[in-house]
Parts: sequence; structure tokens; C-alpha cells
Amino acid sequence: MTFTERVKARSEPFFLPLVRLLSRLRVHPSTVSVAGFIGVVLAGVILALGHLRLGGLLLALFGPLDAVDGMLARKTNQVSTFGAFLDSTLDRYAEIALFLGLTYYFLRLGNQWGVILCLLTLTGSLMVSYTRARAEGLGLSCKVGLFTRFERLLVLTVGLVFGGLIPILALLSLLTHFTALQRILHVRRQSRG
Repeated sequence: MTFTERVKARSEPFFLPLVRLLSRLRVHPSTVSVAGFIGVVLAGVILALGHLRLGGLLLALFGPLDAVDGMLARKTNQVSTFGAFLDSTLDRYAEIALFLGLTYYFLRLGNQWGVILCLLTLTGSLMVSYTRARAEGLGLSCKVGLFTRFERLLVLTVGLVFGGLIPILALLSLLTHFTALQRILHVRRQSRG
């Protein structure tokens, strides 16, 4: 069980009241996915305007909806192929919005290192997702890796709320590419086996 899976398992009891409420209100899981996406995009806009702590708080508020939509789909028997596809696609766009917002923020400051680290983190983040999607498209399992989306958003949120954003981005840029490499090596082992 990965760190992300352990956290999801332990956090489920905290989200269950919200899931039950959404179920009673007949809210569709995809609606929750879209709401989470809009919230994270809003956080990206707030970051672009230079309000890092507020952007981090919005990310902390809307980020967990990524877990709620799946729980709601399972509870209401509305799990679907399109729902899973939409959720994953919106997750990628949300991350792009976050790092575009931060890139714009650093461009306004004239901070080249911040821009470079944002772009490195964004490409690493997308490659983590791509390696899993491509492996699963080939019929292989690929949920391994140190820095999945949950860890990335958690660390970024901490950096935004408490400060130290440049070191946090340096860490993220390194560990996202390391995670993509872990997945490449994992697929290599599976394909040989």
C-alpha cells in the first residue's frame, strides 16, 4: 500500500459525512470533480496575483474534493469509465493552472529561478501522470512512486501557506522527475517479467 493509499484509507472517515450529504442531495460525482477543478484553478489565479498564502489555503480547501468525488461515485454506484477519465483529465488541467499561476507570479517578480523550477515541476508532474497512463494503456500496473499527485499538492500547499516556496519547488522538481523514473523502471521490470 502506497503512502497515498494509506492516507486515503485513514481520511475516509473524515469525508464520509460530506459524502453522505452530497449523496442525499443527489449531487453527481462529476459535479464534485468539476467543483474541485474550478477551486484549484481559482487558486492558480490567486497565486498569479501574488497572494501565496490565500492560494495555498484555497488549495487545501479544494484539493480534498479529488478524494470525495471517487468516494461519492462508489457510495452511489455511479462509478463510470468516463467519470474516471474526466477526473484524471481535470486533475492535469488543475495542476497546469497552479503552475501557470506560479510561473506568472515569478515572471512578474523577475525571478528566473522560480520560473525554471515551476516549469521543471510542471513537466515532472505531467510525466508522473503520463507514465502511469501509458503503462496502464499497455495493460501494466503502475501505481508505484514516491511523489504522486497527493504528495505533490500536500508539499506545495505547505510551501504556500508557511513560506519557503523556492526550496519547496526545488524539492518538487527533483522528486517529480525521480517518481517518473521510478515508474519507467517499474514498467521495464514488468515488461521483462
